[in-house]
Amino acid sequence: MSEQSIVEAALLGILEGLTEFIPVSSTGHILLAGHFMGFESTGKAFEVLIQLGAILAILSVYFARLWDMLMKLPSDRGTQNFVAGILIAFLPAAVIGALAHGFIKTVLFETPVLICIMLILGGFVLLWVDRRDVAPKYVDAGRFPLSVYFRIGLFQCLAMIPGVSRSGATIVGGLLLGADKRSAAELSFFLAMPTMAGAFAYDLFKNRDALSAADLPIIATGFVCAFFAAVLVVRRLLDFVSRRGYALFGWWRLIVGTLGLIALAIWG
Repeated sequence: MSEQSIVEAALLGILEGLTEFIPVSSTGHILLAGHFMGFESTGKAFEVLIQLGAILAILSVYFARLWDMLMKLPSDRGTQNFVAGILIAFLPAAVIGALAHGFIKTVLFETPVLICIMLILGGFVLLWVDRRDVAPKYVDAGRFPLSVYFRIGLFQCLAMIPGVSRSGATIVGGLLLGADKRSAAELSFFLAMPTMAGAFAYDLFKNRDALSAADLPIIATGFVCAFFAAVLVVRRLLDFVSRRGYALFGWWRLIVGTLGLIALAIWG
């Protein structure tokens, strides 16, 4: 393990934390950055395992609300509906992710051109959805109908393709199904908890024999950096999208995807 590897892991961890909860595809950014930096991880595990930092970041920011929900869960119908909705939304990605894990990691994760194309396409979709002038049906992420949670969960499955963005897919799904901009983003936060935790646990299990003690400092570095960067984003994102919407992230995707294609054409 070299000093350069630690620095690269730190940079990728910061990138993970900054992009995980905004609709620009953290995995796409990390895979592209790793490609051009020449960073390789065992079984592509680093890219998934450092998400634990982002998971813990959102748990720390939402701890008081999660605790309140836990206390209300046995008796409050609204809380029961919300928890059931999150679990229902999580199920499609859990099933498809488990079935297609090998294809995702060995084919999709190894195709930087596809990542750039999906960043660009997703940018156009995000700009289009953001500009729609439609009165929202739902303004509280905890009070969607169960059928809406399930359909948003189907949208999340699109994020199996690197470059689509887990948060982007759920936010776009929420907006198309009648959520306002703030509640769509907040639902993506809550849905991230079981989805990312499940991906982390499954990837750790699948790579249990391939990972070694030498991988731990690199993963730990990325994890810590991802945690602190994600805390900053989670604390500010809802207010930002309430005021500004998602256009900035759409343009971000278009620029990064286009620059990525140009760089791939020049350097490969």
